[in-house]
Amino acid sequence: MAAHYEDCVFLNVPFDSRYEAMLRALVFTVHDCGFVARCAREIDDSGQVRLDKICDLISQSRYGLHDLSRISLDRDRLPRFNMPLELGVFLGATRFGGTRDKRKRCLILVRDRDRCHKYCSDIEGRDIRSHRGSVEEGIKGVRNWLSSQLTGRDIQIPGGGTLVERYSRFCRDLPALCRAAQLVRSELLFNEYTNMVVYWLEVNPWQSTRERGEPLRRRKPTPRRRRK
Repeated sequence: MAAHYEDCVFLNVPFDSRYEAMLRALVFTVHDCGFVARCAREIDDSGQVRLDKICDLISQSRYGLHDLSRISLDRDRLPRFNMPLELGVFLGATRFGGTRDKRKRCLILVRDRDRCHKYCSDIEGRDIRSHRGSVEEGIKGVRNWLSSQLTGRDIQIPGGGTLVERYSRFCRDLPALCRAAQLVRSELLFNEYTNMVVYWLEVNPWQSTRERGEPLRRRKPTPRRRRK
């Protein structure tokens, strides 16, 4: 079922083998916090221009997660500018878009926060967090940011350490889930992996740490309304 605009988090991250572990951890974290991860990998349409695909996803997502940690020279000594470009499109939407777009929020991830102003000084003043290349730090940073978006609501996301432990449990269970679905873990498509995450979260909901043992109120993504 399609997700509502208010629940969608657009992921602007590298798509290569070196980043795969971080990508999977971030997708899990977004869903475990009650949101829905969206990225270009979910759409396989060779007839659609890539930038048009990105713009569509941004228009459908209130939140954006932009990882600029991999803006470096490749083997041909050329920089990777896809992530800064997509961040610019997202920020442009908040500036020049309609009323709904002006409510967009984004988190910028970097490897070293002290150096990011040297290669992209115009993002100073934005919400920037460093994960230092650590999956655990990535999970905690994204969890903290998403939790801050729920201020004023009767929702409490478990702490970062708890989400790290839950992700570790999911990774241990994933091979069995793949075997049951007759899929190969290393060959999972984005949507297949997301389906595994959603199923596991339904079977393993948050457990309360309160003394009374009451369950935490989990934020459930709402269906996206179809445009007339």
